[in-house]
Amino acid sequence: MIASAAPVAPLASHQLLLFLLEVGVLLLLAVILGRLAQRFGLPAVVGELLTGILLGPSLLGQLAPSVGHWLLPGEPSQMHLLDALGQFSVVLLVGVAGLHVDLRLIRRRAGTVATVTMGGLLLPLGLGVATGLLVPAALLAATDQRVMFAFFLGVAMAVSAVPVIAKTLTDMRLMHRDVGQLILAAASLDDAFAWFMLSLISSMAVSALTVGNVLASLLNLVLFIVAAALIGRPVVRRAMRWANAQSDVGPAVAIAVVTVLLFSAAGHALGLEAIFGALVAGVLLGLPGGVEPARLAPLRTVVLSVLAPLFLATAGLRVDLRALADPVVLVAGLVILVLAVLGKFCGAYLAGRLTRQSHWEAVALGAGLNSRGVVEIVIAMVGLRLGILNTATYTIVVLVAVVTSVMAPPMLLRAMRRIEHNAEEALREENQAQLITRPVVR
Repeated sequence: MIASAAPVAPLASHQLLLFLLEVGVLLLLAVILGRLAQRFGLPAVVGELLTGILLGPSLLGQLAPSVGHWLLPGEPSQMHLLDALGQFSVVLLVGVAGLHVDLRLIRRRAGTVATVTMGGLLLPLGLGVATGLLVPAALLAATDQRVMFAFFLGVAMAVSAVPVIAKTLTDMRLMHRDVGQLILAAASLDDAFAWFMLSLISSMAVSALTVGNVLASLLNLVLFIVAAALIGRPVVRRAMRWANAQSDVGPAVAIAVVTVLLFSAAGHALGLEAIFGALVAGVLLGLPGGVEPARLAPLRTVVLSVLAPLFLATAGLRVDLRALADPVVLVAGLVILVLAVLGKFCGAYLAGRLTRQSHWEAVALGAGLNSRGVVEIVIAMVGLRLGILNTATYTIVVLVAVVTSVMAPPMLLRAMRRIEHNAEEALREENQAQLITRPVVR
């Protein structure tokens, strides 16, 4: 007779208590700081990003270490609960952002999207690689890995943060604008390239880089997109037609969440990033013939009001600014920060001008794509895990992620105030407004 396995022990009482307190405090402070940022004319994302830094080792850990350690203990099991919540939140945030992607605009302006993407990639990538080859040896985790570190830094400087950009565009009510659509499309392609390059660098770190590894990574990306278009699209459309016929909005919300989660899991399983799969899912859900936009209004409200602030708050908890007390680290960090900002902004701006965008439209492209956010933080964590980064360089990369995410919204806001609306944007705004109207129960 086969003995049955012992049941898995439930979450410990104290661990559950801490988790509930952590989530409650993070959300409360994120909402307060988000509203405070709005009072000063900034998007809420600025205050929400600062929440984790204030509650992490940089401030609370210094001013009240006993309180900080009690509320946010360093045990992996406790942090993993917040990590899981953050990942769940971010995939739904990106999925909701995907609902707003206008594929017709992207197809019509494919040349502009491709040019802006390349401009926003190549210049910061080149500056990052060159900087990595010249930084002091003290910033390297291993002196024999300088070339790998240089490529890693180049990738980290070239990325854009789709989750933070999506939240910023939503907060600023710019998702319906043509420039907003171009920013989101170019950022998505930036991230796809970044995860592809990261997979190659990871292969270099654990084994020899071969042509087979490169082809396998590229093949996975192509297979995922083709499968989403040929298999995922008709399945999602049929499921949403059934949901639209129901008397309440519950089935539509549930199917949308399931779609985003399964696409995220599929992308992650193929070596891509989960948020890339979530974006593809959101795009499929928002295609004509899919879900009625008003039916996803409850999901949008919960994601943008609760899950997105939590995700942005948890992103800053691992930031430790104490490493900047070292003058070498501080100077290197400032240099890398300046090059990262100039590289991304100038690359996107010049590409925008080449595609006949106006001065302020090109400024908006450069400002929007400059936000690196949690994507760069995730990349930094991968580099730390692989031994490519040490504590100092990890802090520098995270610093770039946080500063660029905070400075991008004011620059974008200033530029967008000088760009006139057009008729197509007005129509798109009217269609997207259905996502925030109260759905009618039939």
